[in-house]
Amino acid sequence: MNRKLTTKQKKELREIIIAFVLLVLLFANEHLNLVPVLNDIIWLRLVTYLVPYFLAGRDVVRRCFLGIKNGQIFDEKFLMTIATIGAFATEEFCEAVAVMLFYQVGEFFQGYAVGKSRESIQSLLEIAPEYANVQREDGSIEVVDPDDVEIGDILVIKPGEKIPVDGTVIEGFGLINTSALTGESMPREVKTGDSIISGCVNGENLLKVKADKEYDDSTVAQILELVESAASKKSQTEAFITRFARYYTPIVVIGAAMLAFIPPFFVGNFTEWMLRACTFLVISCPCALVISVPLAFFGGIGAASKVGVLVKGSNYLEMMAHLDTIVSDKTGTLTEGVFSVSAIHPAEGFNEDYLLRMAAHAESTSTHPIAVSVVKAYDGTIDPADVKDVENVAGKGLKVAVAGKVVLAGNVRLMNDAGIVLEDKDIIASGTCIYIAIDGKFAGSIEVADSPKEEAVRAIAEIKREKVSNVVMLTGDSKETAAKVAAELGITDFRAELLPQDKVAVLEEILSSVSNKEKERVAFIGDGINDAPVLSRADVGIAMGSLGSDAAIEASDIVIMDDNLERIPAVIRIARKTIAISKTNIAFALTVKIACLILGALGIANMWVAVFADVGVAFICILNAMRMLKSNS
Repeated sequence: MNRKLTTKQKKELREIIIAFVLLVLLFANEHLNLVPVLNDIIWLRLVTYLVPYFLAGRDVVRRCFLGIKNGQIFDEKFLMTIATIGAFATEEFCEAVAVMLFYQVGEFFQGYAVGKSRESIQSLLEIAPEYANVQREDGSIEVVDPDDVEIGDILVIKPGEKIPVDGTVIEGFGLINTSALTGESMPREVKTGDSIISGCVNGENLLKVKADKEYDDSTVAQILELVESAASKKSQTEAFITRFARYYTPIVVIGAAMLAFIPPFFVGNFTEWMLRACTFLVISCPCALVISVPLAFFGGIGAASKVGVLVKGSNYLEMMAHLDTIVSDKTGTLTEGVFSVSAIHPAEGFNEDYLLRMAAHAESTSTHPIAVSVVKAYDGTIDPADVKDVENVAGKGLKVAVAGKVVLAGNVRLMNDAGIVLEDKDIIASGTCIYIAIDGKFAGSIEVADSPKEEAVRAIAEIKREKVSNVVMLTGDSKETAAKVAAELGITDFRAELLPQDKVAVLEEILSSVSNKEKERVAFIGDGINDAPVLSRADVGIAMGSLGSDAAIEASDIVIMDDNLERIPAVIRIARKTIAISKTNIAFALTVKIACLILGALGIANMWVAVFADVGVAFICILNAMRMLKSNS
């Protein structure tokens, strides 16, 4: 065992070993008659066997009676207690102790496995900062609780310290360790002006950071909240097991009672049938299913966290295993989201410099990436006093007064609405284009380009290899631009010229077209505020966590912490492996138990077979589930 045992586990292991040694000695004495008096006097024999029984199983018996007291009778503790009491009543002392002892061995390994699985997400739980160094106006440093950090505070982050809140580097440069959040082992370089997220660990250089968010709104707090709530969102498989155990346990108890008391009225031999009933109870214990299936999903969530993906619940992990269609936003998700001016096309009577100057002044009123790229391409100075009467036409562009002239900057639809006539030669067939009109006259166009992410091309190819039927791209760009980007990405299905509100309608259309709505799922990938409604509507909403907006992360079900789309096929593989392990455990456990139950009722299977059907099957299922803890993709 490479995991250190807790104090409680060490005590349990010690008691199990002592009980096992005592059982071996009593078993040897029973067959070799080393101390005859222990075999000849029945009450003395009973007392000697009760010592290892209570050493190993007193907690099981205690919790059984507490359950009866609290009205929660039918669980595996009740089954084990009743079965072993019945074994003692039929003078099968050795079998009674063996059942309780091996049951506790199974419980011990179960506890160890759960602890091991918790370690798989421990790195996420340990990202919470313990303190923050706030620099006051007089230059002094005050150590405060991260909750007490206010927006605008200057934080001094020393080498090796955790970054307490999201902020911007205002002094210093160096490398930060993001592995706990993103799963990426390569440190990230930061310098003055760069954004920095909480939960990362500073490298070897001192950094000064201006707090952009309070602790409760920072990345680290959101992640911790999501991790803590993930366990409450059960998959359909886990929910089935919970419902199954609720009805299964009372049925087998009633069945065991009928087996113990009805046949003796017809064939006699009450002791024999009582022993069969006890064997039946031991075999029927559902712990193999109750622990191994949730353990597999817990391990799956942990495996996803290792590759930098936060899954908000095992229900979403299960849905990832049944993906039929993945729908994705384009800008910033499939493409870099960093636009640059690639060409300027002035109309007759205008020149490039004038066209770019007027466009830059108009676009200076917008924060859209395309607008920012136009402003960045302009070398001159923009005087805010020259820009007035800004009107944002949703999904079309801007109407702005620049130095007394009315400037329209936007797409073809904006030009058409304003009655600006564009000839075929004016319409750009490829690339994203801003059309400019000045005082009602077409002045030209500015072409901007946004290149696909390298990893997006690889990710889409991998997604297709994972047998996901459809990959659909949504964009507000022209059909020509969308077709060009889709071809570069290897996507054959795309929807272009969409307004923000159109995305939900398109997703609804895709959801309704899925052939098997009960099993096949649709995921949406997005990163912007306008993607939040679509993320919420999809079966699985996947947000880009590093660059994505808070609204998108909040609305999503899965968060990719480093914005790398190659994490998606990795999570699909993890999800499918989790489902496969869970189904294997269910099929194996039920097959063995049903077979042994029949054999036990017929008197063919004895108490030792029952021990295997209970503890042995549980142990095998737990070992199978623990394979998820070693999985990285």
